[in-house]
This record gives sequence, structure tokens and C-alpha cells, in this order.
Amino acid sequence: ITKREQEIHKLEEEIRALENILKEKEEKLKNAEQQYILELQRIASMTKDEAKAELMKKVEEEAKLEAAKLMREIEEEARKQAEKEAKWNLVTAIQRLAPEVTTSYTVSVVDLPSNDIKGRIIGREGRNIRAFELATGVDLIIDDTPDIVTISSFDPLRREIAKIALERLIADGRIHPGRIEEVVEKVKEEMDQHIRKLGEEACLELGFTDVHPELFYYIGKLNYRTSYTQNVLLHTKEVAYLAGMMAAMLGLDEKKARRGGLMHDIGKAISHEVGGAHSKVGAEIAKRYGEPDYVINAILYHHGDEPARYPEAVLVAAADALSAARPGARREVLQSYINRLEKIEAIVNSFENVEKSFAIQAGREVRVIVNAEKLSDEEAYLLTKEIARRIENELDFPGQIKVVTIRESRFVEVAK
Repeated sequence: ITKREQEIHKLEEEIRALENILKEKEEKLKNAEQQYILELQRIASMTKDEAKAELMKKVEEEAKLEAAKLMREIEEEARKQAEKEAKWNLVTAIQRLAPEVTTSYTVSVVDLPSNDIKGRIIGREGRNIRAFELATGVDLIIDDTPDIVTISSFDPLRREIAKIALERLIADGRIHPGRIEEVVEKVKEEMDQHIRKLGEEACLELGFTDVHPELFYYIGKLNYRTSYTQNVLLHTKEVAYLAGMMAAMLGLDEKKARRGGLMHDIGKAISHEVGGAHSKVGAEIAKRYGEPDYVINAILYHHGDEPARYPEAVLVAAADALSAARPGARREVLQSYINRLEKIEAIVNSFENVEKSFAIQAGREVRVIVNAEKLSDEEAYLLTKEIARRIENELDFPGQIKVVTIRESRFVEVAK
């Protein structure tokens, strides 16, 4: 062991000697390099940075001249071809995208296994149908038409929740107020997941895998929003495809145009809840979840809230106009009716202590659910009169609107 230690010490000394030699050589090399640079600068009569700057200036001047010449040639050619190419691109993009002409209405139909089930849906003295309408905010129409029940509501999301809940209640067979509330709440929870899945599927269909997961909910919710009866999710996908095809034909970034098209109406998912222009609401959502600047520009530009800073934003606005203007896409009369119902609910929800409200019976009745802990019966009565008076002052409507305020207390105790 002692002999081995002596050998190791000897090797260490040799290594240290070699390191010293290397350091000396490295220092000599550095000095030689410095001398070489100084000698070059002396011969050229300028420093290294000056020589570099002179070369860059020369290259820049030549590039500017070439660019100006090329730009002039491109402009001349563009003027000749612009109108012809624009028309051709638009026509080609439109004919390549042939979507179904889909119009969303305000009713859904549920098929019944037999006509006898109608009595169970209505319940004793109508308690089941009242509980169902109160829980879902829709109008349930049960008439002489055999083996069907009609669900009426201007809000597609409410209508879909009511349809699924009613189908489950019919399949289960247990129809009573407690079960109705339980099933409706369960369907509402599941609907959130379904909405997110719709948003995720739309993004994957268009080829986007880097979208923030929270945006899936807003995109999916567009499936239950309409713009002049046009389904907004179908409209946004249509705009994305049109803008992408036009971008590809013009040599622009197809993915940027598609992404802008998909996101351009995202504000409509919550604009009816928070108020304000949907383009500004959409831009805020996009900023919050890290969408690129060109997407935000497309959202704001398509309604003229800011100038276009990206050519793809112009294509999104053009595709939006094309999608909305095609025959059968939109119907003005129905939308004005839906806007009136939304306005009724907005007026009612602006009052303090109102938990939620539902405009039903085609706007002839509005049901107001208030907080029973904060309002007495007398205060609820006064609130009903105030709501009715404000609706009279702020809205023009045919006939009458009945305001029904519901104040309900529930006390739950568990026997063990």
C-alpha cells in the first residue's frame, strides 16, 4: 500500500507539471492572437467593430436597392392580378367548403315510449311538470300530439339539459319532484364535461394541440349559442376553414388564419352573461389564456375595434362575412324574438337578491327565484311590482308579461 501511495504521489506531481506547461502555452496563444488582431487593425487602419459595421452598411445598401426594385415589380404585377386572384380565391374557398345549412330553432322534441307516460310527467295536480320547469327554466308543452313532448326555450343550453333530463326520467320511470331535481343537477354537471369535450374536438379537428385547456369550455359552449339562428360553433369552424383556405392560396400562414377564425367569436360564449361587445370580451379571454397576438388582433378587427396588424386578421373578417351572408345561414325575425327574451331576463337579474330568472311561454311569463333568507314575503311582493314596472318602462312588447316571484325555504335534517 505504501509503495502504491508513493506511485500515486509521483503521478500527481507529473500531472501538475503538465498542467503548468499547458497554462503557459495557453497564455502564449492568447498573446499571439491579440498581437495578430492588433496587426490586422494596424494594416487595415480600422478596428474590428468598424470593419464589421462598414461591411454591414454596404450589404444593407445593396439589399435595400434590390428590395426596392423587387417591390416595384411585385406591386406592378399585383395591381394587374389582384382583383382577378381575389375573386378566384374567394370562389374556390367557398366551393371547397360545403357545410350543411343548419338553423337552430327554439323547440326540442322528446319521443315517449307510450302516451300513458304523459300523465306521470304532469304528476298529481301538475306538481311534476311545475318542478321540472322550475329546475330547468324551460316551457314543457304536453298536448294532444301522440307520443311526444315538446320542450320550448330560447336558450339552447337549457333546452338540451331539459331534453337529456326528461329522457333519463322517462327511462328510469321514477318521476317526482325530488327525483327531477336530482336528475337535472346531475345532467348540468355532465353537460360541463360534454361542453369541454366539444371544444377539444373542434380544436383537434382544426389541427390545434397547444390550446389552453380552459379555452375548450368557451369553444364548446358556442355550440349552445346562436347568432340570428346560426349555430355559433358551426359558424366559427366554417370561418376557420374559409380563412385557412384563402390564406393557403395567398401564400400566408394557414394555421394562423384558422386559429383566428376559430377564436374570433369566442366572446359570445359569455357576452350575454357579463355584458359588453363580444369582440372585446373575446379578446380579454384570449389574452388571459395566452393566445398569440395575431388571434387577439383577428378578434378585435372583425368588428372594427382596432386596425388589422396581420393579413390573416383581414382574411378572418372576410370569412366571417361570407359565412354569415350565405343563403339560409341566418334569420332576422327569430333573433329579434330571442333578443327580447334575453333582455327580459337581464332586467330581472339586475335586481338585488334575485338568484335566477327564466323567461318562458314565448316571453309572456317570467319566473323569478329569489333568496328566501334575505327577502320576506312582503319584500318579495314589492320586488315583483318593481320588476313589472321596469319591464313596462324599458321594453316594447305585445300583450302582457306575467311576473311570477318564487320564494321558497327548505330545511333538511338527517335521521340517524
